[in-house]
Amino acid sequence: MSKPTPHQPSPVPGPRPVPGPGPARRPAAAPAAAPIRSDADRAAAVAAATAHGRVDDELKVFVLTADGEREVGQYPDAEPQAALEYFAGRYIDAVDQADLLEQRLAAGADAAQVRTSARTHLDEVPELAAVGDMAALTAQLSALIEQTDAAQEQARAERAERLDEGRAKRTQIVAEAESVAAQDPERTQWKQSAARMRELFDEWKSIQSRYPRLPRAEDQELWGRFSAARSTFDRGRKAHFAQLDARSSEGKRIKEKLIVRAEELSGSTDWRETAAKYRDLMDEWKAAPRAGRRDDDALWARFRAAQDVFFDARTADNARIDEEYRGNLTVKEALLEEARALLPVKDIAATKSALRDIQDRWEDAGRVPRADLSRIEGGLREVEKALADAEASEWERTNPETRARTSGVLAQLEDSIAQLEDDVEKARGTGDSRKIAKAEEALEARRSWFAQLQQTADELA
Repeated sequence: MSKPTPHQPSPVPGPRPVPGPGPARRPAAAPAAAPIRSDADRAAAVAAATAHGRVDDELKVFVLTADGEREVGQYPDAEPQAALEYFAGRYIDAVDQADLLEQRLAAGADAAQVRTSARTHLDEVPELAAVGDMAALTAQLSALIEQTDAAQEQARAERAERLDEGRAKRTQIVAEAESVAAQDPERTQWKQSAARMRELFDEWKSIQSRYPRLPRAEDQELWGRFSAARSTFDRGRKAHFAQLDARSSEGKRIKEKLIVRAEELSGSTDWRETAAKYRDLMDEWKAAPRAGRRDDDALWARFRAAQDVFFDARTADNARIDEEYRGNLTVKEALLEEARALLPVKDIAATKSALRDIQDRWEDAGRVPRADLSRIEGGLREVEKALADAEASEWERTNPETRARTSGVLAQLEDSIAQLEDDVEKARGTGDSRKIAKAEEALEARRSWFAQLQQTADELA
């Protein structure tokens, strides 16, 4: 966009105006943009400025100041008012330039640049070939210079604050990067940690673009730490994956050998011993290092296929044997029902004889299918246990030592009951209800024990 130029009145026809005496005017810094006044506003401003000047008979124009008047130029062959308005217009241009500098400062322009321009304009005011309130223009420019001082101080404070904030953010990034790099390689989540390192680097670049740069030595120290942490992490990651590759190669070598052994066993018909060997091979497989996901899956498929050959053959053989034993199962199921019919045991000798016959026929019947073995054998064991429990109970009942102990205790209880009956009579004679209740309670307890023991003795008789 082209920069607007200050409005100047069209001079009347005739010779151009001549600036007044004095040193040559220094060029002012060109404003980035000039305030736009309407024609009416400019005309009013020019009219007000003419009050600070006069024109003599030779059309020389003077500006009136507190220190007196000063010639600013001459406008030959023109109307006095036109000559005065021409130089008033130059004053308005100078005011516009001061206004523009104020706007630039308020918009956040560099305060030092605004100050330089304002100082240049202020230095020009004593010799400015213009008519207007020079004191007001001087005050405006002086105030603007003071504002730039305050703006510069504020900018310095804001920059220092931003510098501290940027330093803290950089330091935090470095500390986290060092923490990530210092992780135990065996426990490091390398994918997540590598992603975080990349994020930290992006954050560092973002901070470098958004915050002021630190002093050179400090910036180099933090960057050196950050760079060292990244290098340490990268070396650790490479070493870790190199180690994984080595372990994968070793795992692949071991598992290839295990597959060969598994394939050698796959045709064996020694079911028990070979199954134990396959269990040992499986333990070795689990203890071996991984060979990498793709290789490990393929190796496992080969190892499993070798096992399946053996175990499928064993399953087929067992199925054939079970089919042969299915007739034996029918016989043993009938024998089990016959044995269960002996319960409950009433005549121990007769039951024992009958069960012995069943057991002999049981052995003659032969083996049953594996799936039914536990059920059938368990059923017969239950009948055998019931007979054993009955024998133990009968022996306990007829044991002479038990009978003797029971008789002795009954005699002791009879003596105790007789004594307690006397105690009850004596308590009743005292009329003490508490003593009576206590004596009767003790007597009742002994009588109850005696009745229970007497029933046991009767059963043993």
